Amino acid sequence: MKTFLGAAMVSLFSLTAFAQNEISYTVSFPNAIHHEAEISMYIPNVPAGTLKVRMSRSSPGRYATHEFGKNVYHLKAFDGTGKPLTVNQSAGDVYEIPGHGNSVKITYTLFGNWIDGTYAGFDETHAHMNIPATFAFPLGMDNRARTVKFNYAGNQNWKVATQLKPQADGSYFAPNLQYFMDSPIEIADYKTASWQVKNTDGKMQTIHLVSHANDDQQTIDNYTTMLKKMVDEHLAVWGEFPTYDYGHYYFLHDVYPDNAGDGMEHRNSTSIVQRTPKIAGYESNLLGTFSHEYFHSWNVERLRPKTLEPFNFEHANMSNELWLAEGFTQYYGNLLLTRAGLKTEDNAIQTFNGLVNAVLLSPGALNFSPIEASRYAVFADAGVAIDQTNKANIFTSYYTYGAATALALDLRLRAEFKLTLDDYMRALWKAYGKPEIAYTVPDLEKTLASLTKDQSFAASFFKKYIYGTEKNDYAKLLLNAGLVLRKASPGKAFTGFGRLTVQNGRVILPQTLIGTPAYQAGLDVDDVLLTIDGTAIKDLETVNAVTDAHQPGDVLNITYLYRGVEKSTKLTLAENPALELISIEKTGGTLTAAMQNFRTSWLGTQVKSKTTN
Repeated sequence: MKTFLGAAMVSLFSLTAFAQNEISYTVSFPNAIHHEAEISMYIPNVPAGTLKVRMSRSSPGRYATHEFGKNVYHLKAFDGTGKPLTVNQSAGDVYEIPGHGNSVKITYTLFGNWIDGTYAGFDETHAHMNIPATFAFPLGMDNRARTVKFNYAGNQNWKVATQLKPQADGSYFAPNLQYFMDSPIEIADYKTASWQVKNTDGKMQTIHLVSHANDDQQTIDNYTTMLKKMVDEHLAVWGEFPTYDYGHYYFLHDVYPDNAGDGMEHRNSTSIVQRTPKIAGYESNLLGTFSHEYFHSWNVERLRPKTLEPFNFEHANMSNELWLAEGFTQYYGNLLLTRAGLKTEDNAIQTFNGLVNAVLLSPGALNFSPIEASRYAVFADAGVAIDQTNKANIFTSYYTYGAATALALDLRLRAEFKLTLDDYMRALWKAYGKPEIAYTVPDLEKTLASLTKDQSFAASFFKKYIYGTEKNDYAKLLLNAGLVLRKASPGKAFTGFGRLTVQNGRVILPQTLIGTPAYQAGLDVDDVLLTIDGTAIKDLETVNAVTDAHQPGDVLNITYLYRGVEKSTKLTLAENPALELISIEKTGGTLTAAMQNFRTSWLGTQVKSKTTN
């Protein structure tokens, strides 16, 4: 979210007037064992006319709509004397109170049993709250401050963790609606560890790991040591920390096998929900989400696209820039763990291999641009559809697409300009992130031109690879680092069937991808394979055996069921298009000194001296 504090604190109103307009919430958990919370909202100085109160339909860090109102019930309204007021529900998530006095109290029950970054969950072990999923709000009062208090007397070991500012009366404060909605809350008997970091201005800030997990304190402390190394590499990219509001940043970490799993960035915190039994024994596997989400405290929370400003809680924001906001973050999330020594170079190479395969082979990347992929987020980002879509053929995730674009730009800057993607991110931070000036795609191109001092390069890169669907020469670029991109299975026959399923001896096709032999043969989702080349198909092993017995270019006769009717087609096998990325020394080739230097400069640590205390 943007710089909400300055706008809220530098007010024309006195502190007294400010407090008088404050919207206050109280939350209690008398039926947490059945996943309910009881919430009240007090609104003073209500303007004349119908008061409208609603639940959000979207959430900071998410790009599709979510119907949070479905878990609200028993909503009631009262005037300042406690007299019940008439409530008309005009939409699933909108409530109207036509007659009221100067103040209104709203009460409701909220059900929550989904532990991730988007929703809310309550049980006897904790209260896990994403704010838009939890708190109703009055329309037209976005600039008013919020406070929230929690009653959990029956859970003596619970403690509150949130980026909201603690107040002397036990409440937690937000300067306005946007900041409030961006501030997740975890209440639990958690364990915590913290460390201080010094920013370039000499001011100290504190980073906290807050873990609701079945681990001992030593595990939390050891994991914090790993996170310190990760944070150091993030700082090396950007050159300075963001100024965290109130001087604190929180990793709110929830670990349990039944969790939904997720990572959700926020301005001064992140909600990380993971599905392992505990942290101990899984440390390395859990780090990727931490690295990705922490990078967001610069990229997207402060270096922010104009299409996300202001954040719309009634509908999804359509954004053109998620390839950078999420995709570049995805690229760095992996890269910085390698630089920190928390992942191996082979881990990084394997990740880059997945990115290159996706961007060079998937129909979504071949036929749609990164901007178009970003715009599809309103449907794709944890959005739910019960009808089938053509997503596999029209969409490549902006996370993956953007990360592959970042990879190419990083390698090109290194090879052609003796610059790096780190330089580009710092330039964007200086121009737009630190001053919190929302950017557009043309602003990104302008900054690249200024950095490289080559307008034609920047214009060409954006025209071909951001607005367009052309692809960089990854094989050539990666060879600079002594990495060889080649066919993974040269000469091996390929049907393009995809991930087949077997049900009661019936082998069933998934949606087929444009350009594959299966698609060209007219096969599609839910077709049941009967025979291939005269061989009856009852299991996956038979499909593989028949395919392996042929060569690319061979034509197979196939019979299949379509809606219960037997049909036939001919399928012409192709060569398996899958690529592999492998270090040149593993191919028997020579890793030159120039290649080694390029690789080390790219994947090696960028921390020059100790940056944390």
